[in-house]
Amino acid sequence: MRIAVSESEVLPLLAKYGMLPQLIREVIIEQAIANITCNPEERNAAYSRFYQNNQIANDEQMKSWLQQNGMDCEQLEYLILRDIKLEKFKQETWDNKVESYFLQVKSQLDKVVYSLIRTKNIGIAQELFFRIQDRENSFAELAKKYSQGSEAETGGLLGPVELSTPHPQIGQILKASKPGQLWPPTQVGEWVVIVRLEKYLSCELDPPTRQRLRNDLFQQWLMTQMQTVKSIPESTPVNSEQVSIT
Repeated sequence: MRIAVSESEVLPLLAKYGMLPQLIREVIIEQAIANITCNPEERNAAYSRFYQNNQIANDEQMKSWLQQNGMDCEQLEYLILRDIKLEKFKQETWDNKVESYFLQVKSQLDKVVYSLIRTKNIGIAQELFFRIQDRENSFAELAKKYSQGSEAETGGLLGPVELSTPHPQIGQILKASKPGQLWPPTQVGEWVVIVRLEKYLSCELDPPTRQRLRNDLFQQWLMTQMQTVKSIPESTPVNSEQVSIT
């Protein structure tokens, strides 16, 4: 079956299939990395990965791939080098901002291991709390028997998880806790919960965290750019010149 799509139909079709935001995103990225360069070693490594991932071993297979994907050699080079250039752009733009951003979000990146019992019966919750406090029973024993969530399977033990993962009320309790601290029954939504912090694991600005924060800052920047993109006339053909950032 032969499918023909005119230039004037491209944008309405992209909008129809919900792909227009992705197009705008890619155009913004293309403009952002336009002046980023790659050294010969980076280029060779990127091309080698591309050939290997697409099982291309000779010029004939390369020509066939280009035809199947409707690309020329210049477009292929952009595709192959895009991720390297984008990572360089992130580093050049946000490396000097990562440390201050880390201080802003560190409390949400810190991880905790904690124990939880939840029930909808305040009377049961109070009884369980005093039994744990008086060491009549272990937290794990009572969690297995009485907790009404999936944590019952692990004796109430959860984590390690980032502080932003639990319910915000539970997160605040854990943030204010010392290891081993047992909190009395607390209403959280429809549940009455008993919480005890087991471990607090402070996040460090190591290479993986640094990369994650760079990506976060990039995504925030990208969302801002997408919100300020001028609308594109439906009758206009698609190319990178037509999407401008105010």
